[in-house]
Amino acid sequence: MMADGRIWILGATGRTGRAVAARLMANGFAPVLVGRDETRLQAVAERIGGGATIKVAGSLSAIAEMIASQRPAVVLNTIGPFTTTALPIAQVCPPGTHYIDLSNELPSVQAILALHGRAVSAGSIFVTGAGFGVLATESVVLKLCEGRLPAARVRCAAIPAVAVEPGLLGEAFAASITEGLAFGGRRYEGGELVRASVLGNFERIPLPDGRMVGTAGASSGELEAARRASGASFAVAATSMVPSASILRAMMPSLLSIMKIGPVRRFAARRIAAIEVKPSAAEKPQVSWSHARVEWSSGETRQGWMRTGDAMVFTAEVLASVAIRLAKGEGMPGAYTPGALFGHGLADKCGGEITVDARDT
Repeated sequence: MMADGRIWILGATGRTGRAVAARLMANGFAPVLVGRDETRLQAVAERIGGGATIKVAGSLSAIAEMIASQRPAVVLNTIGPFTTTALPIAQVCPPGTHYIDLSNELPSVQAILALHGRAVSAGSIFVTGAGFGVLATESVVLKLCEGRLPAARVRCAAIPAVAVEPGLLGEAFAASITEGLAFGGRRYEGGELVRASVLGNFERIPLPDGRMVGTAGASSGELEAARRASGASFAVAATSMVPSASILRAMMPSLLSIMKIGPVRRFAARRIAAIEVKPSAAEKPQVSWSHARVEWSSGETRQGWMRTGDAMVFTAEVLASVAIRLAKGEGMPGAYTPGALFGHGLADKCGGEITVDARDT
């Protein structure tokens, strides 16, 4: 069968998939919309107009078979949890087919990056973490470390803001949450990945707008990206999505330990998936931030921020931008995070504004 030289969006009926499809169409790339529900796929195709086509696949294995036989130019995976979907999809991509996902789950980000040699040999490019999660913090670290020797320590923090979309949270989102909790905390120490307290390393981050935001350590793909971007042997990735009360943070390790029990985790996932969210009538415009602080053995310390709007809007811009670049033949074969492949300028082009503290020491 001849290769399909188009961009396939897996999970095209979801919030991110729909947004990326619209952006691709607006830039002259008619995507192939892949999902389980033909009616919903057709509705997305009609909404974005143009020459978008649909492919119905009822399972991950069915999607993998289609990719292997039809050889798309770019596969854009929006289906979580990525600990389940990323590796099987990337591994089935034929030589020359590029792969992108928006994972911020540490195990799946590391698994895709471990395919670097395979991707080089196949002439393919694999990009993981192509969203606010990973790129927002990675871009700041890259900016701070540009033209400098490897750092000693790095701490990055994601501070996302997202407008609520009405409806159920859904199975994929719920599974990503529960799987992440079960994995537990991690950090890099002495160049080795080690266990860390869940929501430990609490720190209040100053933002350029004058606010202070509480952040705590998390196990995310941002950790791997920040370590690689800085060359630091000690690395922590943090998030603002933490309980504000110290007593609740202290209780979290015990509460989260039960998530390692399979039946409990699956029960929690079902309950989370069934949660219905409703937007507030007075919802304000969203402003998202990321922060990074880098220290060198000389004693020099630098910090910076990236500011953007809604984190989901930024994510869709990043995914579409990376997909278009790969479809145009840009980039070198291998496996990367988005900033490692295209530099911190990618964040600028997708609506991020990076600021470096002028008072660095």
